[in-house]
Amino acid sequence: MDVSKIDKNFALPGAIDRDDVVWMDASQAPIAIYGAVQTDPYMRMPIEVAKNVSERVEKLASNTAGIRAVFSTDSSYIAIRVEWEEQAHMSHMPILGMSGFDLYSISEKKRKQKFVKAFVPSFFSERGYESMVWVESKMTEYVLNFPLYNGVSKLWIGVREGSSFGEVKGYLNDLPVVFYGSSITQGACCSRPGNCYQNFLSRAFDIDYVNLGFSGGCMAEDSMIDYLAGLSMSAFVSDYDHNAPDVEHLRGTHEKLYRRIREKHPDIPYIMVSRPNYNYGNQDSQRRNVITDTYRKAIVEGDGNVYFLDGASIFSGDESDACTVDGAHPNDLGFYRFYKALEPIFEKILY
Repeated sequence: MDVSKIDKNFALPGAIDRDDVVWMDASQAPIAIYGAVQTDPYMRMPIEVAKNVSERVEKLASNTAGIRAVFSTDSSYIAIRVEWEEQAHMSHMPILGMSGFDLYSISEKKRKQKFVKAFVPSFFSERGYESMVWVESKMTEYVLNFPLYNGVSKLWIGVREGSSFGEVKGYLNDLPVVFYGSSITQGACCSRPGNCYQNFLSRAFDIDYVNLGFSGGCMAEDSMIDYLAGLSMSAFVSDYDHNAPDVEHLRGTHEKLYRRIREKHPDIPYIMVSRPNYNYGNQDSQRRNVITDTYRKAIVEGDGNVYFLDGASIFSGDESDACTVDGAHPNDLGFYRFYKALEPIFEKILY
């Protein structure tokens, strides 16, 4: 049953049929792209590196989680035209979160982002789609969040003919925060891209970031560790507990990852996170102990810029069982609580 035929509020517009729209390649100035290493197609890590890590990482490197287009315009509407090779589908994640875009405006004085609207694909946008939203026709800076689980071959942003473009002011931090982790880090299973925990943090603190969450594929392989250590970054978040196959694998890689990052980046904040769906079983206790061992050893050795977030605390409180879609992957409430758990650490390391 197609509910949109019963309730018109769920109907999606088709192709944009306007003669006053000017299409601009999103990879070209004056539009700025963040969170990507290339734009044709959009990639969040080099494919050559991804191939050396694992088949899973190779397949997921083209997923556009964390990629953003930032631009400033006085157009009275914003349109997008996107092309991809195929559309991603998952039974327990909304299609908008997997394959859609959402738009935020940035206030000029306080640099705070406000949700404008989402560009919703249909279930059958096999090669891409078009969508548009009406906005106030005054010079405004916007952030367009890319899909969390889809690839994007090309993206065009459409504005009304005669519109002007302004300056993109960028983010507070010169270098991005790098997040390395599991499907939760990648964004499963929030309802739209702006609701992953990194985007909550980005909006709260006006920070740039790189999302290197790879669903089922973050195992801290040596080639991945080497790649991560070589990145320019302002802080590093290690959140791959979920993907380590067992306790021994985690023990064999967790401290190694920390020390390799520290060799290259001796002074940046380093945040260690344990899995949020902690069930107090023996396996989870041992996994958390591996992470706290790395953390305590770093403290004893004099590292004053290392932090630990106990995953067991993330979904705690009222309605804790309402934080996930399946007992593991957060919904929007779960991602908000993930952000709130990280917020005090970011307040400390950024200000």
